[in-house]
Amino acid sequence: MATAAKKGLNGKQKAASFLIFLGPEKSAEIFKHLNEEEIEQITLEIANIRQVPTEKMDEIFREFFEMCLASKFIGQGGISYARDVLERAYGQERTAEIIGRISASLQVRPFDFMRKTEPAQLLNFIQAEHPQTIALILAYLEADKASIIISALPPERQAEVAKRIAIMDTTSPEVIKEVERVLERKLSSIAPQELSTAGGIKSVVEIINRVDRGTEKTIMEILLQLIPLD
Repeated sequence: MATAAKKGLNGKQKAASFLIFLGPEKSAEIFKHLNEEEIEQITLEIANIRQVPTEKMDEIFREFFEMCLASKFIGQGGISYARDVLERAYGQERTAEIIGRISASLQVRPFDFMRKTEPAQLLNFIQAEHPQTIALILAYLEADKASIIISALPPERQAEVAKRIAIMDTTSPEVIKEVERVLERKLSSIAPQELSTAGGIKSVVEIINRVDRGTEKTIMEILLQLIPLD
C-alpha cells in the first residue's frame, strides 16, 4: 500500500492524513458525522500511512482551507458569487479547480444563482420569459419562493406555467446550462453529465399548496381545461 509520501494522494488518503494531524480526540468528533463505510475506508487508510511529510500536509491544509472558503461563499451568495470572489483572490484557473472539486460534493442545483434573489425582484426579471422557461426556473426553486412568484403572474399564465411544471420530466444539462448562462448574464446586468430531473405533479402540488385560495382556485380551474383527465 502506498504511503502518504507518494505524490497524487486520493481523497481518502488526504482525509486520513488530515485526521492524523488533528489527533484522536478531534478525529473522533469528525467520525461521528461519517457513515460506517466512510469510517471503515478512512480507518484503513490511517492504518497504512507511515509518514506524512510537512510539505504534503501544507498542500492538504491549503486545499482544505480553499474548499472551506468556497463553501462559505457559496452559502452567502451561491456558486456564481463564490466564483467571482475566488477569482479575485486566486485567478480563473485556480478558481475553476476549487469550484470543480467542491461542486460534486455540494451537488449544486441548477439556477443556484437565483436562490438569493428576492421573489419580487425575480418576478420582475422572469415574468416576460416564455412560460416554459418560467416553469423550468420555478421547478428548481424552493416551493415557498416559487409559490410567491406564480401567485403574482396573470391567471392565464399561472395555469400555463403550472401545467408545464406538472408535465415536466427530464431536461438535458446542455439546455439547462444554456438557459442559466443567458439568465445569469441578464440578471447580473440589473443587479456531471446526467439528465436533470425536476417538475412533475409533486412539484406543482407543492407550489399550489402554498399559494392563496383564490390563486389555487384559478389555477385548478384552468388546469382542468388544459390537462386531459384520461
